[in-house]
Amino acid sequence: MSVAQLQEYGLEEMDDDAIREFVSSQSTGVLGLPMDGAPYLLPMSFAFDGDASLYFTYLLGSSSRKAALSEQADRARFLVYSVETMFNWRSVMLTGKLTEVPENEWSGLEDVLTNAWRPELFRTASTSGGVGVYEFAIQSQSGIRHTGLASGFREGAEY
Repeated sequence: MSVAQLQEYGLEEMDDDAIREFVSSQSTGVLGLPMDGAPYLLPMSFAFDGDASLYFTYLLGSSSRKAALSEQADRARFLVYSVETMFNWRSVMLTGKLTEVPENEWSGLEDVLTNAWRPELFRTASTSGGVGVYEFAIQSQSGIRHTGLASGFREGAEY
């Protein structure tokens, strides 16, 4: 079924303000990078500048597949979603361009990057290996949500 058909059942398209508010309240998602055959999918934590860019911190080893694919990609996708219940969830798909941020520009991103959630394991590991910061410049976005009640329930009804 299409989004338009599912609206009859309570599905809503999110406008730009709702998308920005939702992404601002989240800290993780799934990055999709193009590859031959099938996309390369990675769970990622991110920082959002509140406007038009996400920032990812990559832990880099001697040969980072993620970094190589990011540099080769003309466009990438990032999925941010939240599921509270089967009747209350949100999903936002962002499409954009990934570029490595030069280290001499990291200080200008300190306010954005400082509050980004990261697994503790990554904080510890980042002190012993290479680190890169990548900007995901959002080119297009779409979002859907369902915040309804289960079939058969009515708002305000006493049960």
